Amino acid sequence: MTGLLDGKVAVITGGGTGIGEAAAILLAAEGCRVVVSGRRADVIETVAKDISGLAVAADVADEGDVAGLFKACDDAHGRLDILVNNAGFGGGGVMGAADMDMDAWERTFAVNVRGVMLCIKHAIPLLERQGGTIVNVASIAGIKPNMRQIPYGASKAAVISLTRAVADEVGALGIRVNAICPGAVDTPLFRANAAERSARTGGKVADDVKRIAGLSSLGRLTTCEEVASGILFLATEASGSVTGTRLVMDAGKV
Repeated sequence: MTGLLDGKVAVITGGGTGIGEAAAILLAAEGCRVVVSGRRADVIETVAKDISGLAVAADVADEGDVAGLFKACDDAHGRLDILVNNAGFGGGGVMGAADMDMDAWERTFAVNVRGVMLCIKHAIPLLERQGGTIVNVASIAGIKPNMRQIPYGASKAAVISLTRAVADEVGALGIRVNAICPGAVDTPLFRANAAERSARTGGKVADDVKRIAGLSSLGRLTTCEEVASGILFLATEASGSVTGTRLVMDAGKV
């Protein structure tokens, strides 16, 4: 039985956990050869081993690391068809404009915006050989930011804008560029943040999770596997005329 992505090659950043891991597993199941990247070598190596992929440790905010990532992909496979820009930083916690931690601001933009741009920059020479697709994992926070979480929302808004700008530029090369905007996704990071909020307020983790889930029309969190299915759609010919847009997957929050 053939897969939707037989013969294709993908690079997935932040591929060791959560959405990135789910995307790596799904794309590999559809016949794609996946390069799994992240800062923690042990984590990405575990995922890569499970899907017979290639693990390449890299910090997306470091251009030398990013250049090395795409060279490793080219050396191993001789092509690139799909880039999933999933690596992200949560913004450094809850803070308002008047008490902004500028170090957290800089780190957020370094990973969430600079990292996306660097990966796009170094992916284009590979993608333009035969055409391909880029999926940037943004967030509904880039559409409707959360109060006192300014760095994260601003960075994801930048990713949405960058998506459209690059799509307009590279369409003639046969490259499509889209953003996917998840809402609250049930990831290890989400659960850790829920625990942190609960410890700060003296509440229960289960109550915090229920509260967040209740903000959506469906009354639940989005799963990593659901977001991965959106990434798969944007990576296949099923979305062949889709570029420069954003796909919201938030259980109906915005």
